Amino acid sequence: MNTPRDGDDVTVTDVSSALDYWPSPPPWGWTADDLDHLPAEGPNGEPDFFKHVELIDGALVFMSPQKRFHQRMIRRLSEALDSQAPENLSVVDQMDVKLGHRMRPCPDISIVETTAADDDERTFYTPAEVHLIVEVVSPESEDRDRKTKPFRYAEAGIAHFWRVENNNGSPVVYVYELDPATGAYGLTGIHHGRLTVPVPFSIDIDLDRLPR
Repeated sequence: MNTPRDGDDVTVTDVSSALDYWPSPPPWGWTADDLDHLPAEGPNGEPDFFKHVELIDGALVFMSPQKRFHQRMIRRLSEALDSQAPENLSVVDQMDVKLGHRMRPCPDISIVETTAADDDERTFYTPAEVHLIVEVVSPESEDRDRKTKPFRYAEAGIAHFWRVENNNGSPVVYVYELDPATGAYGLTGIHHGRLTVPVPFSIDIDLDRLPR
């Protein structure tokens, strides 16, 4: 087996070889393009094994089954945002964003250019096409959603990021905006009950009345 060197393109054959190292990552690490070539089944024939997976710093991260709060927030926030978005922007959920060669997270909600969202063959979006990313924090994703992902989203130049936390069944939304001087996110507000912001477009959401 030939081990790819840094900078080499990874082929479908290389991906099959990489699975030989499972559950450890291959020595050269996974790449963002690998996710489009993973098999439908796992190394031991497990169905839909790679259905809910994202790439974080060259490592595959498998997402746990959603809790009801997580699923409800994704659905209801997506509906609320979609009803207020201008025509040139569209809301998508659980679609990858390719941040780099070894970074391809799958945000819970993204607001992207409508021209990109209309392409049904897409498997990921680029940072230039993304205007807002929303992550709904779950117990198993706390470190990724609070630390790793926001840092990477900011590094990629995505202007707006929201983090949604569960406060005894009620959502609390932490709103961040990219500071162009530092290239890092600055917290612009912590929203309980109602979320009203002017960017990336005029948004007004009654968080307490999001339907259950």
